[in-house]
Amino acid sequence: MGSRTLVRQSAPGAAPALTLADPIYVYGSPPAELAPVPVGAVQLSPLSPGAEAIEGAADGSAMSVTVLAPPGTAERRFALAHALRILRADGELVVLAQKDRGGSRLGAELAAFGCAVDEAGRRHHRICHIRRPAAPTGLDTAIAEGAPRLDPRLRLWTQPGVFSWDRIDPGSRLLIDTLPKTLSGEGADLGCGLGIVAQAVLASPKVKALHLIDIDRRAVDCARHNVDDPRAAFHWADVRKAEAVPSGLDFVAMNPPFHADGAESKALGQDFIRAAHTALRRSGALWLVANRHLPYETLLRELFTDVQVRADTQGFKVLEARK
Repeated sequence: MGSRTLVRQSAPGAAPALTLADPIYVYGSPPAELAPVPVGAVQLSPLSPGAEAIEGAADGSAMSVTVLAPPGTAERRFALAHALRILRADGELVVLAQKDRGGSRLGAELAAFGCAVDEAGRRHHRICHIRRPAAPTGLDTAIAEGAPRLDPRLRLWTQPGVFSWDRIDPGSRLLIDTLPKTLSGEGADLGCGLGIVAQAVLASPKVKALHLIDIDRRAVDCARHNVDDPRAAFHWADVRKAEAVPSGLDFVAMNPPFHADGAESKALGQDFIRAAHTALRRSGALWLVANRHLPYETLLRELFTDVQVRADTQGFKVLEARK
């Protein structure tokens, strides 16, 4: 990975301008007012389609890394260990997280890696500044614990941080049990996760092609292992972006996300519904599973000609909508 050069101009009265010859990295999208990231920093988050992978960055290559830490323990320690691995000697690491989303543990976790931590609180976040120690401890263990693995119980490739990475989501299970066995033509699985819905869809020999699309690179990578079928195409993309989903589809199946930054977001699922509507041909079908309380029916009836509840049990509903 080649080095990046950044020249930052100083405002009047500010510190002198910096010229950085070594790469600088950012993982995630930290609030700029809490952890400013220099222009030109290389994005490493698996949730940013097109970003580089933190696993692929060279040992000791980075001058600085800024990390918006993930909430899950194994996922967070994996990211922190890789950040320390890629820092050059005495390189700077800035890590922050909301207090109730892993921030309260950051200081202790970094200290366990052998770091001297300068920790502060601001706007419900914990913010940690460290310099890479000469010999960090425990990096290999943390990386192994957060790495992709074949789960013998699930019989799936999975990785901490992916949606429902250590269990079969009950909503997805209900969708699988409700889908017709006669799906045919070309379709898509929006927010494919590990690929379990796609496995069920491709059980129909009448399906000619299926596009598995997810914003999480790790999910797409795992789905490639789990869905061994020449009819499957894999896309690391944000469903909400124009042209992320192929058009003219015969069907769409999905268990759309409804959390953004840790908070429930009805708008996120509604954006998935709009993307599915745009992608479907006339008379094409959307098969959607959602928590019972989510009010998707109003939007579905605005966009589609026919909307039916096909299952309603254990807090979940499966809806079929015809364009």
